[in-house]
Amino acid sequence: QVGQAAYSASKGGIVGMTLPIARDLAPLGIRVVTIAPGLFSTPLLAGLPEKVRNFLGQQVPFPSRLGDPAEFAHLVQALAENPMINGAVVRLDGALRMQP
Repeated sequence: QVGQAAYSASKGGIVGMTLPIARDLAPLGIRVVTIAPGLFSTPLLAGLPEKVRNFLGQQVPFPSRLGDPAEFAHLVQALAENPMINGAVVRLDGALRMQP
């Protein structure tokens, strides 16, 4: 998004260090996985007017709604249960890419 260079750089840093940290911690049996969430129904978004929440949800290609916290938890469980997932970045955003 326009005006989000610092925010984008911070997120890029997290994505960029996921694999190197996973490699560094592998000898200790520690896995590193980054979840990159999109728009979720959180207490912060709950404070917005319903019209705004609906608009944001409609920006998500599929499913066209805000994510549910249970869906985030489900992904965390799946990642924890699969020992082969390591050094990965998983987007959980319904294919959302915010417009400028």
